[in-house]
Formats: sequence, structure tokens, C-alpha cells
Amino acid sequence: MASIRKRNGHYQITVSLGYDIYGKKLIETASFTPDPTRTEKQQERDLQQFARKFEEEVKSGIAQDGRRITFKAFSERWLAEYAGTNLQPGTVTKYTQELESKINPAIGHLKLTDLKPGILNSFFAGLAKDGARKDGKPGGYSKASITKTRNVVSAILRTATEWELIDRNPCEKVKLSAGVETAEQIKFFTPEQAKTFLSYIEAPYSLKVAGHQRVDDTGIPYTVGDYEIHKEIPEQIRILFNLAIYTGLRKGEILALEFSDVDFEADTISITKAATIINGKQVCKQPKTKMSVRRITIPHDLTLRISALKQSREQFAADVSDFWQGKDWIFVQDNGQMMNYSTPYQALQDVLRRYNADKSSEEQLPVIPFHGLRHTAATLLIAAGVDVRTISARLGHALTSTTLNIYIHALRESDQKAADAISSLLEKQP
Repeated sequence: MASIRKRNGHYQITVSLGYDIYGKKLIETASFTPDPTRTEKQQERDLQQFARKFEEEVKSGIAQDGRRITFKAFSERWLAEYAGTNLQPGTVTKYTQELESKINPAIGHLKLTDLKPGILNSFFAGLAKDGARKDGKPGGYSKASITKTRNVVSAILRTATEWELIDRNPCEKVKLSAGVETAEQIKFFTPEQAKTFLSYIEAPYSLKVAGHQRVDDTGIPYTVGDYEIHKEIPEQIRILFNLAIYTGLRKGEILALEFSDVDFEADTISITKAATIINGKQVCKQPKTKMSVRRITIPHDLTLRISALKQSREQFAADVSDFWQGKDWIFVQDNGQMMNYSTPYQALQDVLRRYNADKSSEEQLPVIPFHGLRHTAATLLIAAGVDVRTISARLGHALTSTTLNIYIHALRESDQKAADAISSLLEKQP
């Protein structure tokens, strides 16, 4: 039976657990502060109910460690004992960064049992406020970023419930406040902009070079006037952009593609791996979910271009002999090694900068990140009326709900077009 002692306006509840092997008495204590708005009889009933529940929890082992261990201490244990064997190395790195930069500085000192829904809600709400960012940029974190932080906290607390350190995951009762929708944060090309982009990258372009001085072979300087250089975007970069828009593959999935992943007869590509950065080194890893392993159909013309690239690559590798260090990668550096992880983004920004340089603001293409081409692929599929389940499978989403949540903007627009079409049809009826 739990003992109850009144102390300075609150009650101390003590539960005895017997003695350890050294004869030391084992006890667990908890504090209860009555609600002053309740009657004396109600307060007594609340106290007895709290004491009974506390005794049950202590004797059953539930929440015993949860009252002693802080979130920071448990998160470190979670990283070592759970994440290291159950999550991909890249995911562990991202979770560690979230914990060190955002989570533990704010709630790491709190005991697991002290992390109530209200406390977590205040923490997540604070991340959206101006000054919350650690990179010095104005404003708070986006809702998408806060959602990722919430997912980290929830994953850790879910494990704490499975290990019976706490009896429930408080994150389950936390709803992020309505802010800027994820749909408004993602950047992508409209169908018209996608057509413009794909057409532009196929055409040669010119670079203007200002006049400057040179030195001839004899050491005599001379002046060169203004001139232009005519260039073309490398074929592998053009193929990379086409693949991103036609397939919606992630950057890491594209970079990890090998010619052996392409079925040149069936016009399909198999996605079985992805490139990522771990501890500053670019490596290939298994996809993060089973749904990420998939086969995607591509346009026949794109298959032909990849086949032609393969033939020219084989000839080049033979010509340069030992200089070639690559394997079978489709997208490579000069020596045949896998293309650098930052190259797709840099190449896209170069194209957008050149295209927008002499255009009015109305004519310019939006400056989007490379991942925006994946978003473009999804919105194009939705605009074409493709079933959401098919889109989800093509993108490698584990859940259809993920597709629905991310691309709600395009689904709403598509639904509006359907409503307008029905309205227009009915108005034409006699």
C-alpha cells in the first residue's frame, strides 16, 4: 500500500519495492498537488486515485525509468541501441543533427514523463517564430521542417513506450498549428514552364566574353576584343533533367543509376539504390523503404538517348584507358566516377540563370531546387489525370497519404478543373 504524506501544500506518495541484495530499501516517490478549484472531498478522491495509479505503475514497472531519465539521455541511448541497427546511416545522421541543433537544447533536460502534449506543442510552436532558426535567417522554420522535427521526437518517444519507460507517446496528441501549407512551400514548374525548360536545354547557347589581354608564345602581350563562345549543355546533363521530370526520381536515385539498370527493350528503369552523403563521403545505400525499390517506365525516345550515351561512353572509356576509373554509372565525373552529389543542383541553377538573364519577370522561369523537378513530375501526372495510387508507386512513396499531403495543391486544382468541366457541360445543355 502506498504511503501518503502531506508537505507544504502538496502530497508525497511513496511506494516500497522491498530490498536489494545489499539490504537497502527500494522506494519510488511521486508528488501530487491538489486542484484548488476542487472541493475538499474531490481533492481527497483525486489524491487516492493518483496514489493507486502510481502504485500500479511502479509495481508493474511502467514509467519507472521514465521518471528518472531525461529525453537527452534516452535519445543518446536510442541512437546507439535502436537507430544504429534499424535506420539507414543517412537517416541516423539527419536525426542526430535535429537532436543536437533543435531538440535537446530545448527539451533534452526534461524527464520522459514530464514531456506532456502541452509542453511539446509549445516547443513545436516556438520553432515557427521569428528568431528560432539556428542559421541566422529571418523568420521561423517552415511547417515541413517542423514536421520533420516532430517525427524525430515522436519516433524516440514511441520506442520509449515500446520499452515500457512511459505508458504513452505524448506526440500522438500534438497537432501542428496551421501555418503555411506544405503545398505552398514546394517549388515546381507548371506544364508550360516544364515544356519551356526542356526545349531550352536542347538548344545551343552563347557566352559573351569581354575583351582582354593575352600573351603570345614569344611573351608579347596583345589585346583581344569582345567575342562569343557557342556551347551546348552536355548530353548527360540533358538526360538527367529529362529523367527527373519524366520519372520524378530523387536526386540520389538518379545519381546511383547504372546502364545495367535500364531495360532497353522494355523502356524501363529499375531503382534499387540511392547515392547519399555520410560523414562527408558520397556513398550508395539501399533505399529507405521497400516502396522505393521499383521499376519505372520511361519514354522510348529517352531510352534511345541513354543507349546512345552508353555507346559513346564506352568508346570514350576505351580511348582514355587507365584514366577511366568508373564502373557502369550513367551520370559521371570526367574520370568515370559517380557524378558529384552537388552537380545536378549547380547545373540546374546555371540553366535557370542563363535563361532568366534577358527575360522580363513575367517570362522568367521560377528558380527551383533540383528536388523541384520531382515535384514537377508529380504535378504533371496529377494534371494528366493519373490515379494517385499510380503516382505514389511511381514516386516511391511508402504511403498514398504522403502523396496526397504533399501535392494537395495540384489535386485541388485538378478537382477544380473537373468541377468547371461539369459546370461548362451542363450549361451547354438545352
